[in-house]
Amino acid sequence: MTTERYSHGHHESVLRAHTWRTAENSVAYLLPHLRPGGSLLDVGCGPGTITVDLARRVAPGRVVGVDASAEVIAQAHAHALADGEPGVEFRVGAAYELDAADGEFDIVHTHQLLQHLARPIEALREFRRVAGPTGLVAAREVDYAGILIHPHIPALDEWLDILLRVGRGNGGEPAAGRRLKAWAREAGFTDVAVSASTWLFESDEQRAWWGGSWADRALHSSYADHALEQGVADRAALERIADGWREWAAAPDGWLLMPHGEILARG
Repeated sequence: MTTERYSHGHHESVLRAHTWRTAENSVAYLLPHLRPGGSLLDVGCGPGTITVDLARRVAPGRVVGVDASAEVIAQAHAHALADGEPGVEFRVGAAYELDAADGEFDIVHTHQLLQHLARPIEALREFRRVAGPTGLVAAREVDYAGILIHPHIPALDEWLDILLRVGRGNGGEPAAGRRLKAWAREAGFTDVAVSASTWLFESDEQRAWWGGSWADRALHSSYADHALEQGVADRAALERIADGWREWAAAPDGWLLMPHGEILARG
């Protein structure tokens, strides 16, 4: 069995990016399928910003967020309380063995989780069990191998190469977006609707935020730790990458597009 590790970790620079995520900027493909009073399980919920947003849209329904990290679950609890949604439940749990009965939830949602798993098909089978024959499984994953960046900065080529190697070395698949349909079909779903969407960072504010986040992540997050441990980068390479992100953030014509695959699966 392949060992898996979460490549990004929970350094402040990582959570800075994760807490930016909302239902509108990360789950638009699912929103038309939400109904008041429905039940939803959010697997790999992280700090809970998407989970809380979804809870508002299915209120007075039941929403549960699950994550493998007790630290980040505590942050999700705090976010829900601060945001006026104390009814959202958060639990520590594993994607492969969810603490839920067959067909317990109308919707099982996950965002940017499957790329980190050594057994994504097995996880999707578990989501299928919890959603039951009439429920919906929704998944969205970035495809890092398809990222487009302008202007060309060699250090960011190095960043991406290391990111792909680290992710795969940790048992995952960073180019997950293009594989979602295949994974869902192999997991046994008979009805798989496929879509795609992007994140685009190009304004001065967006570049400063995204580039600043990754300049810090390149040096201080688990990305850096794992790159050093795996021998795919040294400290000098990580410093070059951090400088590359700062250079990109300062470029008036800077532009970065991240493609995502999405599935809505039933049956």
